[in-house]
Amino acid sequence: RSRTKSLIHPAHTTDPMSEKKKTNPLLPMAAGCIAGGIEATAVWPMEFIKTQLQLSAKGSKLPYDGMISGISYTVKSTGFFSLYRGLAPTLIGSIPKAGIRFGLNAVIKDNLRDKDGKLTIGKNFLAGLGAGVAEALLIVAPVETVKTKCIELNMPFVSGFKQILAKEGIGGVYQGAGATALKQGSNQGLRFMWFNEYKRIVTNDGEKAMTPILGLFGGMSAGCFSTLGNNPFDVVKTRMQGTKASQYANTLDCFKQILTHEGVGAFYAGVIPRLSRVVPGQGIIFMSFESIQQALK
Repeated sequence: RSRTKSLIHPAHTTDPMSEKKKTNPLLPMAAGCIAGGIEATAVWPMEFIKTQLQLSAKGSKLPYDGMISGISYTVKSTGFFSLYRGLAPTLIGSIPKAGIRFGLNAVIKDNLRDKDGKLTIGKNFLAGLGAGVAEALLIVAPVETVKTKCIELNMPFVSGFKQILAKEGIGGVYQGAGATALKQGSNQGLRFMWFNEYKRIVTNDGEKAMTPILGLFGGMSAGCFSTLGNNPFDVVKTRMQGTKASQYANTLDCFKQILTHEGVGAFYAGVIPRLSRVVPGQGIIFMSFESIQQALK
């Protein structure tokens, strides 16, 4: 009977993470913190190259044009560990960021459920959107700004942070917060919407266990979907956090200038390196989250 009902009402999904009672937010928060640290470290070199490509405006030339050539050039010219420039602020931020994301997502979902404990695809998107905006304003905006400038200036975290404070003050650390909220909110909305629907299908509404390999493939597909859906926001966010952000009046002006001077294609600058970083990264974080959460129960 329940199977027939789910076919009649496909837009409503029973979230397999829920067992009618509300989720203790500390559980997904703890699992998210651990998973976030694992994921950030594993895929950082790809994030480094992606950021470099996005910071390069049309007409300026980098000595490489893709992820593999970028990694090869960086290792040869400045050494292997220079690939990890900017990791320190990101790693510091990744642990609480992922904890906020997964914990708050669980809280918002619990408050959006209908009387039967179900969530529509749209509500899953809203829960992810809310969690994404919160993590953007609390953690991502300052951490990503410092990371982007450290990469652009080719400086370690402490030196780069000091230079930002000296030249721009504390406001320079929160540069591009609006663009970051747009990027992060849409990112997590699309990711959680996709992953929760995927999980519902592969676990048959929670009747089957979510194995690590299923979590890996679900996270990878969610990462691909969200990247293709919101890369323009990621490009604008990166430009608004770079050292040349003063040439843009605001986030909307940045969109307009990129579209006018560089064309639509510029909004997908760095999309291949970003996919190379996000797809395995989301596979790792969702697989880790699901496995850690089950172990902590």
